[in-house]
Amino acid sequence: MILGAILAGGQSSRFGSDKAIALLEGRTLIEHVVGAISGEVDGMIVCGRAYPGLQAVPDRPRSALGPLGGINAALRYAADNGFAKVLTVPCDTPYIGSDLLAALISAPAPAYLASLPVLACWPGDLAVRLDAYLDQTADRSVRGWARTVGATALDHPAPANLNSRNDLDVLSRR
Repeated sequence: MILGAILAGGQSSRFGSDKAIALLEGRTLIEHVVGAISGEVDGMIVCGRAYPGLQAVPDRPRSALGPLGGINAALRYAADNGFAKVLTVPCDTPYIGSDLLAALISAPAPAYLASLPVLACWPGDLAVRLDAYLDQTADRSVRGWARTVGATALDHPAPANLNSRNDLDVLSRR
């Protein structure tokens, strides 16, 4: 079974407001991600915040760890609930193609998108290793963690990643 984990615990400082609930074509960015991944996963959570209709899990072991806090929360949830894999997706990538999701899911896990490493598929049993990694190193980069577990970097075109209000405006005009 595959768990879909939407990473939404960031501060949105470059965006200027809570980008997880920013509207694009009348839907929040989280709703776009839910729509993109729902056909590929057996369960779904949102990490780092609450969102109506989704099981919310807090970043772990604490907040302010960047995406690794959300990934760790998702891995723990997967281990506790019988999920073999975790597909992590940032909330600010509203148009994720099914071909990219299929490539991540079918690659030997762990695998991540080389240009956007938070978009990844992890074995569900890595929570203990990520706990140890977070305790033993100050490196909070997803790439650093991915190297530690021997993850494969997939070379695939990246979906639009909305880091600023301008990014959203540009995407809205397409």
